[in-house]
Amino acid sequence: MLEAKNIHKVYNHGHKAIRVLAGVDLSIKEGEFAAIVGPSGAGKSTLLHILGGLDNPNQGKVIFQNLDLYSLSDPALCKIRNEKIGFVFQFYHLLSEFMVLENVLIPVLINTELKNKRSQQKKKALELLKQVGLAGRITHFPSQLSGGEQQRAAIVRALINQPSLLLCDEPTGNLDSKSGEEIISLIKGINLEQKMSVLLVTHNLELAKVADKIYHLKDGVLVN
Repeated sequence: MLEAKNIHKVYNHGHKAIRVLAGVDLSIKEGEFAAIVGPSGAGKSTLLHILGGLDNPNQGKVIFQNLDLYSLSDPALCKIRNEKIGFVFQFYHLLSEFMVLENVLIPVLINTELKNKRSQQKKKALELLKQVGLAGRITHFPSQLSGGEQQRAAIVRALINQPSLLLCDEPTGNLDSKSGEEIISLIKGINLEQKMSVLLVTHNLELAKVADKIYHLKDGVLVN
């Protein structure tokens, strides 16, 4: 379902080249839950962005559902990101001027192919929000929610188009331990119930233990 082959990433800082990824290989099967653990600055987020089609590698390939992501046109890649890959970030990235329900529906609204199905998608969004305990918060703005509630809304937004792969970038990084455990439990439940592939990156080894496989990112490469 997802395979990374010899991924390299180098950033140029002035006259100095900073090598972040130095030949990463990774394979995730359909329905598998994998976690990547490493300290801040190890390149976990960079790798996740490359795997999700958000950032080009300097070298290597990312194969998603038999497609070479970085050989695709920009419109084709955007379509895959919108329909096939869900993203959950540490900072939620909810739009402050929109209510919870509106935030959740953003991936639907930007997909013109779903224009005639928006009423169905709205019903689905309401069902998902109910499942994560936010049925009474749909008309609230992000500033009126706790951190855990904002992350739950962000997860529903990531799920609204029924992606095949869920990429989670430090999803508990801004939460207290109890809220963090609840979010990880929610993500694990989604993985089991929907057979959705999940890749979690985190600095917290204890949280990563819910995964089927744990990798450590060290010196730009993954160690199983």
